[in-house]
Amino acid sequence: MKEIKNRVAESKLITIDLEDYYPIGKRVVFDIKDWLFQEMILKEKDFREDVKNHDWSQYKDSFVALTCSVDAIIPSWAYLLITSQMAFYAKKVVIGNLNELETAIYQDIVSDLPLEELNGKPIIIKGCSKKPIPETAYVQLISRLVPIVKSVMFGEACSTVPLFKSKK
Repeated sequence: MKEIKNRVAESKLITIDLEDYYPIGKRVVFDIKDWLFQEMILKEKDFREDVKNHDWSQYKDSFVALTCSVDAIIPSWAYLLITSQMAFYAKKVVIGNLNELETAIYQDIVSDLPLEELNGKPIIIKGCSKKPIPETAYVQLISRLVPIVKSVMFGEACSTVPLFKSKK
């Protein structure tokens, strides 16, 4: 009987799974509409009082998306004032929704990945994930990879889609 070889395990392919870098921490949407007069008008004195009296410790180790879900004009300083307090507790604060928050989180992660050891190597970017990896993270990753790697494929080792091959 002929020995069965696992060619995938024996290959020089390096798999990058962005799910492995998914940071632990609660994702929170902080909607400032509740701090607006009639959910329409920001009154500076009242707003500052709300910021002063809010329990910011509840955002410890969280990732926070600041938003206003009503159609109101919010001055930039309002988000800055909130962030000036939340920054002591939250891991990251952005203006936007949860998708924009995940995008910002992964922009940091992908830009900090040490890729030097991948120079000239064939790479698979793992595609299936159970965690919410934003599409922009994959785009940012391949943008960093193509100048240095031999090739890039997307998917699983058993069924990949070729994306890039260097021109030796």
